[in-house]
Amino acid sequence: MDRLWAPWRIKYVATKKEKRCIFCKAASYRGKNSVVFKTKYSICILNIFPYNNGHLLVSPLRHARELCDLKENEILDLFRALVRAQKLLGMVLKPHGYNIGLNLGKSAGSGITGHLHLHIVPRWQGDANFMSAIYDTKVISQSLAQLYKRLKNAYAKTN
Repeated sequence: MDRLWAPWRIKYVATKKEKRCIFCKAASYRGKNSVVFKTKYSICILNIFPYNNGHLLVSPLRHARELCDLKENEILDLFRALVRAQKLLGMVLKPHGYNIGLNLGKSAGSGITGHLHLHIVPRWQGDANFMSAIYDTKVISQSLAQLYKRLKNAYAKTN
């Protein structure tokens, strides 16, 4: 059996799953955490279990399950936050492309079904290398702490 050492995953495996929504919890955080930025109606956070380096989640601050639950100003702010997140990732990581998606409901692949959120995943030519193709293993090349610091610094420069 092949093993990939990933000690940071113990937090995910061993942590008792909270009933409180991660987006609502993040919106109330003070100080250093996974929140990259907040706007009047939206929040952008690091995905702490990313598909790829730089994987961010953008959600409305208000707990809403469906797009139709949002007011027009919340929808506009949500997509402006998404654009801002993409610009920050471009400044910091310089990806070749992005996967941007919204999964509504468990059957659509949503892991968090009660609070809608957008995924923005930076992509690079060749980022699906032999590890994922042959070993079904993804290598994330940067720590979340390093990424967080770089995104926060880039955000401060744009404001």
